[in-house]
Amino acid sequence: MYKLYDFLPSGNCYKIRLLLNQLGIEYERINIDILNKESRTSEFLKINPNGRTPVLYHDGRYLAESNAILWYLASNTGFLPTDNYEQAQVLQWMFFEQYSHEPNIATSRYWVSILRAENEYKEQLKAKMKVGYAALDVMEQHLRNNNFFVANQYSIADIALYAYTHVAEEGNFDLSEYSRIKEWFKRIENQENYINIKAY
Repeated sequence: MYKLYDFLPSGNCYKIRLLLNQLGIEYERINIDILNKESRTSEFLKINPNGRTPVLYHDGRYLAESNAILWYLASNTGFLPTDNYEQAQVLQWMFFEQYSHEPNIATSRYWVSILRAENEYKEQLKAKMKVGYAALDVMEQHLRNNNFFVANQYSIADIALYAYTHVAEEGNFDLSEYSRIKEWFKRIENQENYINIKAY
């Protein structure tokens, strides 16, 4: 039995819902409202001392961190290449997502569209925009010669990057000039058992 401790608007949580759906895995979704500090209760902190969603429960064990969960679920499936070098490339893009991409694009979206506090974070948003666009530029460049991020096949590298990129405009990023990224969106949205971020 799988359980997913999930906050619906979160791109990190969406990654897991999308992969679970594409793998055809049934799971129980447990809503954790981070805006009401439900991820900071003593009960939740026993599950994940870092106090963040998502958390996956399976076989009597809890696993946190969205990209670690993606790796766990994708092992021995078509969502992860079998070649060692290509697996390392998947990790390369997943580390890029968490270090260079998510802290800027996801945080901007959180401030603008979830907290609705754009004016309060105006100065911080300027800095996030600059680095966020740099990450988008790296992605756009890579997609000029590749349909997907690793081995020209859909993998968890794409899921990791898609989650927050496709809603970047909710953080005031302008994607109009990123034609390769938008074509990549369509390729992902045409994958079997695709669901959007509002579905579970």
